[in-house]
Amino acid sequence: MNHKNQFSTLLFIFLPVLIYAHGVSASDQEILTNGGLLAYIWVGAKHMVTGYDHLLFLVGVIFYLDNFRDIVKFVTVFTIGHSITLISATLLGIQANEHLIDAVIALSVLYKGFENLGGFRHFFKVKSPNLLFMVFIFGLIHGFGLSTRLQSFDMGSGQILAKIVSFNVGVEFGQILALIPIVFIISKWKAFRSYQTFYKTANWFLVLAGIGLFIFQMYMYTTH
Repeated sequence: MNHKNQFSTLLFIFLPVLIYAHGVSASDQEILTNGGLLAYIWVGAKHMVTGYDHLLFLVGVIFYLDNFRDIVKFVTVFTIGHSITLISATLLGIQANEHLIDAVIALSVLYKGFENLGGFRHFFKVKSPNLLFMVFIFGLIHGFGLSTRLQSFDMGSGQILAKIVSFNVGVEFGQILALIPIVFIISKWKAFRSYQTFYKTANWFLVLAGIGLFIFQMYMYTTH
């Protein structure tokens, strides 16, 4: 199977799942209403594990890195970025249309796949922007997206800051749980001859998934 067939198959299988990922559900609202702070941790973790757009961006970042120390550094910077906007935007009640935010998040997935495939060098004849800085900027945007989800819930009137922080802690737990197998697979695959094929196929999938998610979110924005 050639590269085109491989990433077309991946897109066909996974894009419907990505489009409907991590929505706000009545069952989650019930959990938050009937539970305490642990419920916010649980829902935050669940949201991140099913937040494929967030994880796809991080997958793209991990492809760029060669050792565990760098992975920790970049994931930490991403975490700081999304924690800043998740906590502050929710606490201050700053809102934006969720489809517009998710459209920008989709572009971050497209960006990372494009960069990993050497797009800046090939098409623009320039070096790609500093990755650590871009990861922080995209972390801020992803955090705003997480905030829009959290603000969609009825959090009541008490312990608001504690609930926001608990949700953020849950997001971090979910992020770690989701990244462990991803890091393991990518790091182990590097030892095999097929890694370059896997690398190109996966990053083309990021590009196409980012485009597909962006179109879908813009469609949802213009029709709702």
